[in-house]
This record gives sequence, C-alpha cells and structure tokens, in this order.
Amino acid sequence: MEQDERHRHSSSFGAAAVAYAEHRPDYARSAVRWALEHAPGSRVLDLGAGTGKLTAALVASGADVVAVEPDPAMLTELRRELPDVRALAGGAESIPLPDASVDAALAGNAMHWFDMAVAGPEIARAVVPGGVLAGLWNVMDDRVDWVAGLERVGGDAVVGPRDTFSRWRAATAGLHLPPAGLAARFGSPEQAEFPHGQLRTADSLVATLATRAGLLVLPEREREAVLDRIRAYLASRPETAHGEFTLPMLTGVLRARRL
Repeated sequence: MEQDERHRHSSSFGAAAVAYAEHRPDYARSAVRWALEHAPGSRVLDLGAGTGKLTAALVASGADVVAVEPDPAMLTELRRELPDVRALAGGAESIPLPDASVDAALAGNAMHWFDMAVAGPEIARAVVPGGVLAGLWNVMDDRVDWVAGLERVGGDAVVGPRDTFSRWRAATAGLHLPPAGLAARFGSPEQAEFPHGQLRTADSLVATLATRAGLLVLPEREREAVLDRIRAYLASRPETAHGEFTLPMLTGVLRARRL
C-alpha cells in the first residue's frame, strides 16, 4: 500500500470510534501473556491503542500501562472506557515518553500502520535493553469453511492482508523487522497464534466488519452494497443464520527482544 493510501486507511477509524469501541473484539489473554513473557518489568506501552481494546487486557494482566494514540476521537473513547489509564496523544513515530522508560511496547491491530523506518528507532529508544516489542492481531480462522466463504463474499474491503489466519501468517513473517530498520536494535521475530473465539450474531458481526478500514474508506453506496452481500451470506449459512454463534478467531502475535 502506498503511503498516502495507508494514511487514508489508518486515519479512517476516528469517524467510527464509538462503533469500534462497541464491536471490535478484545485480545486472547494467553496471547498477551506470551507477548510479555520475556519483559523484564511491568511497564508496558500500548502503541496505536485505539479505543483501548488491548489496553484493557494489559491492565487485567497486572501491567503498568501507558497508552498512546494519535486519533483524537479514538483517544476520547479510550479515556472514557479506561479513565484510570494514562492515555497520551502521540504515535509510534513520536512517542511522548523518555528514553528507556518501558519494559515492553505492544500494538494491537496497529503495527502495520506504523512507518517502521521512523518508528523502529523511536520504539527502540523508549524500550529498555532486554525489553520486548510485540504486535498482536485478531484474525478470523479461514480454515473454517463458512469463514473462508465470508472472505470470498466480502473481498478485500472486508478482509485485508492480515485479517485471516492464512493472510496473517504470510503478511507478518519478517514484515515489521526490515534489515535497514529494526534489525540492529531487535532480535529475530517469533510468531505464535492463540485461539480466541468470539460470540456474535449476524447483526453484530456485520457491525464489527463495518469498522474495518477497507470499508470505512469506501463511498457510502459501495460500502452498503458490500454489507448487504455479507448479510445475505450470513442469512444463507446454517452456522450463522439463527441467533448467536462463535466466530472462529485467533490472536496472532509477532514479538522480538530489544538488544
């Protein structure tokens, strides 16, 4: 994705901040534990924290969390949802914290928006030697037949490069640790996935998918056409046509150690 297009997508969430807070899933607790497994202390930075989905899981884990988010509307929702968390305006490319001030930096469904040529050294500046950098992504399990069908119906506007298990594995392998960026500051990355099913109805799944950047940037008529196709598909499937069902998901994690 070109830089201008990436910015258009990454800046689209503010308009849907309330819906994002209501419908986006949280993160598997086992994934959060694995991401922080080697952190030398409890000071954790949540970068691109959005409305606080990952922040809440970090707080529940006992971490001392500071959240950083560039979008004012998303930051407002984060502060409303988690009033006791220190939440600052800023981004991965300009972190409003002193040098070596956190033991880990995590990003939930956000690291792919960072300009890692700038953000890599900045994250390394904020994280102590021996600390951790980890990205977490909630992905749909497209090894399940009806989920693979949903991917085909929704297309790229709904299912981006990291939104299903198969796509996430391919897209994140080495993607965020380029030799010219973080390689001199962080060790080789490790990948892992953790089951994380989510209870949904057809309506709530449509509402969740409607907060995806690929849909948010579409003209309204095109967006509604995609959502109508998804509604029709969900109504046609026995797994999703009636009442609540479990959306098969995983939380994928990419982590590396600060050298």
